[in-house]
Amino acid sequence: MFGLKVVRQNHVGLVETLGKYSRQVSAGLNFYIPVFQKIRIVDLAMIPLSLQGYSVITKDNAEVQTTVTLNYHVTNARKFEYENSNSVESMIQLVRGHLRDIIGKLDLNEALGSTSKINADLATAIGDLTDTYGIKVDRVNIDELKPSASITESMEKQIRADREKTAAISKANGDARSIEIETKAKNEATVSTAKAEAAATIARADAKAYEIKKLNEMLSSADNKYFTAQQIQAFAALAGSNTNTVVMDQASIGKYSEIPVTAQVMNQMTKK
Repeated sequence: MFGLKVVRQNHVGLVETLGKYSRQVSAGLNFYIPVFQKIRIVDLAMIPLSLQGYSVITKDNAEVQTTVTLNYHVTNARKFEYENSNSVESMIQLVRGHLRDIIGKLDLNEALGSTSKINADLATAIGDLTDTYGIKVDRVNIDELKPSASITESMEKQIRADREKTAAISKANGDARSIEIETKAKNEATVSTAKAEAAATIARADAKAYEIKKLNEMLSSADNKYFTAQQIQAFAALAGSNTNTVVMDQASIGKYSEIPVTAQVMNQMTKK
């Protein structure tokens, strides 16, 4: 008497006779002898697997929680079923062990910023080692690297401190720049005022020098008639004033008495 067993697409059947592996059958309808034989079905399709909440320690003794996802498929059904009591668990331990070694060589900051490199190193590390279990890891990816709560709190405090420090530095630089601009403006105003005052002083000096120069030119070009006219005007002014005494040398008296106007003035002053 024969039994019938349908093996689905992308699966294989392992035929066991009296508990011992005897042959492998492919997808389709397969015959076996009940009681004496059993067909164990093995899935060959790619299978996703998530490893969550796995704790690792970095080089600087920081605890990090990791979440790893991977895809694998069975490459050798016989090895997968008979050469390891739990090939999937063995593969998981292999992945975790290599991940622990890789992250353990990195500081926390390096680990958090190097997930792509960790993925590549992990894929290289496990390589074909899982073939021992009849499994091939097609893809492995670090989905999350999360520091412990205490480390996260410390990092947040550090970030806040850095931000406050940066803000304080920016404010100090702004204040210093403002003072620099204000001081520069005051200096420029002082310099401009000094230049203006100097220019005004020079202008006044030039005007005074010009006035003296013109007066000297005028005096140098004047003849005796001009000075005589000025003296006559002076005597005329004296005649109308309350002055009754004029001190003059004898030569001047004789000189000015020859001039009718001055003689008249002198006579008036004598009468007084």
